[in-house]
Order: sequence, then structure tokens, then C-alpha cells
Amino acid sequence: MNSKHFRTILNAGLITGIVIFYTAVVGLVGAFNERELIRDYLTMSQVMIFVPALVGGAWLANRELPTVTKLVGGLLVGLIAALPVLALTYVAYHFDVRDIFTNIYKGLGEILTLQNGSPRMGSLILTGIMMGLGLLGALMSFVPSSLRSLLYSAFVATLLVALLAEYLNTILETILEFFGFSDDLLDPFFRRNTLKLTGALTVFGIALLVNGINTSFGKNIQQGFKQLPVATRRSTNGLGLILFAMILIILPWVAGRFLSDAMTTVGLYMLMGLGLNIAIGMAGLLDLGYVTNFAVGAYLVGLLTSQGPQGIGGGVFNLWLAIPLALLAAMLTGFIFALPVLKMRGDYLAIATLGFGEIIGKLANSDALEKYIGGAAGLKLIPKPYFFNIEIVDPEQFYYVVLVAVIVMLFVTWRLINSRIGRQWTAIREDEDVAAAMGIDTARSKLLAFTISAAIGGVAGAIFASKVGAAFPNSFTLLVSLNVLALIIVGGMGSISGVLVGALVLMGLPEILREFSEYRFLVYGILLVWMMLQRPEGFIPSTVARRERGDDVAGLAGAD
Repeated sequence: MNSKHFRTILNAGLITGIVIFYTAVVGLVGAFNERELIRDYLTMSQVMIFVPALVGGAWLANRELPTVTKLVGGLLVGLIAALPVLALTYVAYHFDVRDIFTNIYKGLGEILTLQNGSPRMGSLILTGIMMGLGLLGALMSFVPSSLRSLLYSAFVATLLVALLAEYLNTILETILEFFGFSDDLLDPFFRRNTLKLTGALTVFGIALLVNGINTSFGKNIQQGFKQLPVATRRSTNGLGLILFAMILIILPWVAGRFLSDAMTTVGLYMLMGLGLNIAIGMAGLLDLGYVTNFAVGAYLVGLLTSQGPQGIGGGVFNLWLAIPLALLAAMLTGFIFALPVLKMRGDYLAIATLGFGEIIGKLANSDALEKYIGGAAGLKLIPKPYFFNIEIVDPEQFYYVVLVAVIVMLFVTWRLINSRIGRQWTAIREDEDVAAAMGIDTARSKLLAFTISAAIGGVAGAIFASKVGAAFPNSFTLLVSLNVLALIIVGGMGSISGVLVGALVLMGLPEILREFSEYRFLVYGILLVWMMLQRPEGFIPSTVARRERGDDVAGLAGAD
């Protein structure tokens, strides 16, 4: 082992140790100590302590190193990574540093020593486990890449199911009850909100089997499907859509109130993501003031339907009549705000639109408009909508309102991508000067992109105001625009399916896993950095991005 190899090992170990040290100091390890993933075997805090050592060993094994160096290096990575953790353990046992590091958990020493009772023995066990995991990560480099990816994906799937065990258990109990079976059938797999060891092994095995079948036969199945007669393919696709539609329809009544409310929030961000994706993903217009359109739709519905002193509808308007007007109002706002910035590009456009968003926020919160839109107190007493004399109050009911809106906007944006104006937007995004030279009216196309994008945001705002029953200025901050932008980046710019996935990942998981809400933006930052380094085109890239990456996109035109 030469000095260069040792420096590589040292860097891998120190980075791994610093990651564990940081998660402990900011309070993540302590906060999730009680969060069991596998009953009596694995907690979330243990995952945060041990997984980095495994990842560090795997990363080292991917370097150009001799075989023996990889194996010895894996052990050393675990040992070096354990040193900062052991130092923190010593400090946690002998000193009270919470005046400096306010988020350190009081019982951090016991957690890091695995509740062993003896700090010395616990530290030795911790070091041994981390060295073993570093070696295991190094050994994974000798496993065939196809099998390695299967193991990794099965491991991630098991962790995800363990995180969502409480909700999955509730859903499965409801399904079993519907078909007349006893929920005792779930006892071997679940216990309250956690997986049992049997359940974890079952999930791991199923994930391994499904991914293995997909890896081995997925391409052959796709090619065989393409060779079927057109009528057969259409019938199969139709049956698949019907099945998917049935799942979406029954989902809120199976999932329950809390999950239905979370899905409604995700649906609203899907709407905003679809709208902003037109401006950013299709036309390449970096709009950081998108919350403006969201606020316009919400406040207009509030003004037209509110039963408070600011309401001007006189009881005539309801949500269904107000949504088209909110759409038109947001379109007008987008049109007006787009006019001054049509000649701006890149950072200048982003700063200008950011300014518009801040202006709207300050106006909504100002005393000057308090008489008309409530000022800091906002618009209140916005009634719930009725549908055939049925008041839509429960989250399970509002879910369908958002679902219909998302489906309609999905169809609209899909048609836009495959239209002439959609191709013009793509040309402008790739090179505005070349697009203008080819005869495209870039000013008109950009104005249309801003306007249509704003319209969808207005619809989302209208539904939001009716759902909440109020419109407050602090609901329409810059953070909303940044959240929508983040989900587009993570999902894949210009990709409709990417927007949906991005909303599920960035908005759905934090809504479901409320215990992580305090660290939401830490996870946001880590995920965004990782995406930019490893997969800048997003989880589900657009057709153009796949083509640039060199993927086989034959027959995929219009799929996004």
C-alpha cells in the first residue's frame, strides 16, 4: 500500500466519520432513536450511524486499487470513521456540551455505544461493527454489478417500507376487513408502526425477486409487447389505465384521513409543478416568483366566496364558478408580469421574477390593502364547496377535487408538449438566438409560456383557499416557489412524469413522515446536491434529456 492509496483510504474514512459526527451533533441521531424500523433489531438512529460506513467502504472499492488494498482499506475506512464517533462518545459521557451544541441528545453516549451499559465495551462493539461494514462495502465490489444493484435496491425498498410501515399496516388491515379476513394475518409481519424481522425479510425477498425479474426479462417483455398487434396493445393499455384509475378512486377510503390530506397537499404541488414546468422545463424561463399566481388564485376565490367582511360575491359564487375566474386572473397576472422581462434571460430573469413574488407578498401583508383583502389577518370564512348538495369537507372528499384538477392539467400539458407551440418552447430553451433565426416569434412564445404557466398556478391557489377555508399572506412566501422549483429539478425538468415523482418525493414523504419535518430542509439540501452531482437530469428525465444522455429513446417521442 503506497502513500497515494493510504490518502484515498484516509479521505474516505474521515468523510464517513464526519458525516456520522455531524448527524449526531445536529440532533438527528438522538431524534430518531425511538423510531424503530425493524422491531427489536434496528432503529433509524442505527441506520444513520452504520450505513455511512457501508457506503464509505463501497465507495473505496470503486477506486482503482489492488484487491488486497481494497479489502484492507475497507477495514481501515470503518476504523477511521469510528474515531470521530468515539471522540464524541467520550465527550457525551464526560461533559455537558449542550450549551454549545444545543441539539445534542442527552443520552447520545448510550446511543453511540448501542445501549451496552459499559461505555468501553460499547465503543469496542461499535468500532468492530463499523470495520465489518466497511469491509462488507469493499467486498460488494467483487459481486457482479447486476446482483449488486439488485441487493442495493432491495435494501432501499425494505427501509422505505419500514418507514411507512404504520400506513401500510393500516391500508392492508382495511383491505383484509373489506374481503372478510382477519387482520391477524398481518401479525407475523407488522407490530404497530414497525416491521417485524419476518416482515423485513419478506419485503427484501419480494423486492429482490421483482427487481430480478425486471432486470432479466424487462427488455424482452417490452420488445414482445411492441410486437403485438396495435389493437391488442391498446386494449392492454386501456385495461392498465382502468386498473390504475380504480386504485386512485378507492385510495383515500383505504388510506384514511391523514394520508388523504397528505395526498391532497401533494396533488396541489403537482398542479403547481405542472404549471412551472411549462415556464422552466419547456421554455427555459427561470421563474422564481411563481407563488404570485398561486396567491392570485387563492385571494380571488376568497374575495368571491368569503362570507366575511371582505367577501364581494354576495353568496352567488362558489368554488366551481370561481375557478375559471381565478384561472383568468392568474393568466392576466402572468401576462402583465411577463411584459417587462421578455428580453431578460438566465439570472437576470430569475432575479426579476423573484422581485415580483416579493412585491405580491408585501402587498398582501400591507395595511394599505387590509380593507380589501384582510392584510396580515388574511381572508377568512371561505366556505367549502358543494357537489350535488354534498358538502366537500373531509380530506377524502377534497382528494377527488385535486385528482380531477391534476388529470385535466396533465392532459393539457401533455398536449402542449406535442403541439407546435411546445416545440417552439423547446427550441427557445435550447437556444433562443437560433430559435429566432429559424423564424420563431420568441417574444410571443415566451409570453404564452408565462401566461399558461400562471393559469395552472391560479387553479392550484383556488383549490387551496377552498380547502383551507382562508387565505393568509404567510401561505404565499418565496418558500413555495422554491419548493416547486426543487421538485421540478429532482423529478426532471421538462418531464411530466418527473414532476409527479418529484412532488411525491419532496412533498409526499415529508408530509407522511412528520417526525422528519424539523430536518426537512437539511434533507432537501442533501438531495439537491446529490442530484446535481449524480443525476442532474432528474429521476425521470425528459425525452430530450434521455437523448442527450445517449439512452435509447426510439418510440418515446411524446411520452413525457
